[in-house]
Amino acid sequence: MKKITLPLTDEQISTLKAGDSVLLTGTMITGRDAAHKRLFELAQNGEPLPVEIGGETIYYVGPAPAKPGYAVGPAGPTSSYRMDKYAPTLLDMGLKGMVGKGARNAEVIDAIVRNHAVYFAAIGGAAALIAKSIKKTEPICYEDLGTESVRRYTVEDFPCIVAVDCEGNNIYESEARKYNRE
Repeated sequence: MKKITLPLTDEQISTLKAGDSVLLTGTMITGRDAAHKRLFELAQNGEPLPVEIGGETIYYVGPAPAKPGYAVGPAGPTSSYRMDKYAPTLLDMGLKGMVGKGARNAEVIDAIVRNHAVYFAAIGGAAALIAKSIKKTEPICYEDLGTESVRRYTVEDFPCIVAVDCEGNNIYESEARKYNRE
């Protein structure tokens, strides 16, 4: 298990290999489909973004309401393919990490390699467990989107797996080949 401090550095990213189990500590931003669409449209129009994404890690999440004593309610990952249309642009603008669930398309993987970035998979179905690692949440923008707004999370020992590393190694391909019995 590797312990990684956010924000990510190029040196840290270089040490991460597809399949590594990691615990993330530090800050990350959040955003899902609707927020990504807005950010993407601003970028396409050459307008400034309401959040600095250079060097950031973004978690694809829309948490449930917080219970007493927690910063957020259950906060499981959203299916990442829903952000695939937008991710290459954000990676080209300096985004360094993404956290979600499920495979990514070829354009996203190419952008990960091109920008020396990384994609982490969080465990679907473990929303309550993940919420325990989120210690603080602050609004950044798009609060009209409710749970899909962009927020800053402070996390401690946030569990995930390196799904696609900076060289393009991809557990959704390599692991499937191990178990293919054709």
